[in-house]
Amino acid sequence: MADARTGKVTFVGAGPGAADLLTFRAARAIAEADVVIWAASLVQAEVLQHAREDAEILDSAALSLEDVVAVYERARDEGLRIARIHSGDPALWGGTQEQLDRCDALGLATEVVPGVSAFSAVAALARRELTIPEVAQSVVLTRLGGGKTPMPPGEEVREFAKHGTTMAIFLSAARSGQLVRELLEGGYPTSTPVVVAYQATWPEELVVRCTIGTLEETVKEHKLWKHTLFLVGPALEAHGTRSHLYHPGHFHGYRKADPAARRALRERGAST
Repeated sequence: MADARTGKVTFVGAGPGAADLLTFRAARAIAEADVVIWAASLVQAEVLQHAREDAEILDSAALSLEDVVAVYERARDEGLRIARIHSGDPALWGGTQEQLDRCDALGLATEVVPGVSAFSAVAALARRELTIPEVAQSVVLTRLGGGKTPMPPGEEVREFAKHGTTMAIFLSAARSGQLVRELLEGGYPTSTPVVVAYQATWPEELVVRCTIGTLEETVKEHKLWKHTLFLVGPALEAHGTRSHLYHPGHFHGYRKADPAARRALRERGAST
């Protein structure tokens, strides 16, 4: 006889790897699950410490989409709660939308729990803000074309590189030569700083700094071809600029501006 509860699938963002980067909401979803589906190669085993002793644990590496949907059908028929754990944030390269669509078709309730993305984790490890005033105020999240998933027209790395802002480039270490060519074709100088991060927040993590000019040799020196993320752009070394948010001449609903400092900002042409 089916359980009286309504089945539910919660897509859990596990973050870049380290179990202590799970959110409280993510840990709670895992703890409440009857079935936990996780990617053993992308998520540290410590996250399973939140699961109940009687929970069914499935490694998604051995499952096709159809296999996973069969588990979701069980959830519908038996009123099961499922925690589907994805690395990073489910909104980025997680293959979650096709699963959400299948759940909708099955009439299953769903929830998505955001996770810490690898680009945020790498920025933290490098101790860098990616949006430095007057240097870069945008972050482009992308990947190199030519892999398993075709890139839509206009989304090539060389096209995004034309903006000259901060880029976080995923899934591209295996083709570092092509990556360098496209970054240079887009207009970045060879001296542009790069942070290369392998297995960020895992015990074996490696974080090194280089430039676009030395990126390919850095990747080959450390034999990196997967689980690697690149941060690229002038903000990675920029100093000396100041955020207006905490400037004494800036005012908001909780703080009045210092008149002299406000005049100084206006003379610089800044919006206060």
